[in-house]
Amino acid sequence: MSFVEKKISVKRSINLLAKNGIQVDDNEGTEILNFLYLIAKNYQYKGGIESMNLKEKSNYKKVR
Repeated sequence: MSFVEKKISVKRSINLLAKNGIQVDDNEGTEILNFLYLIAKNYQYKGGIESMNLKEKSNYKKVR
């Protein structure tokens, strides 16, 4: 599976995992990164006004 707009390189992901005591090679790092991108791609946000940022909250009642 290939993601066009990867914002984190495999090397960086391996370094981040290593900082937390998880040792992986390039192949494992690629698989972990692809898995996380797949989860992020399929995530559906179901937040309400409570989860809006402050600017959105301040304009919420004025518009509606």
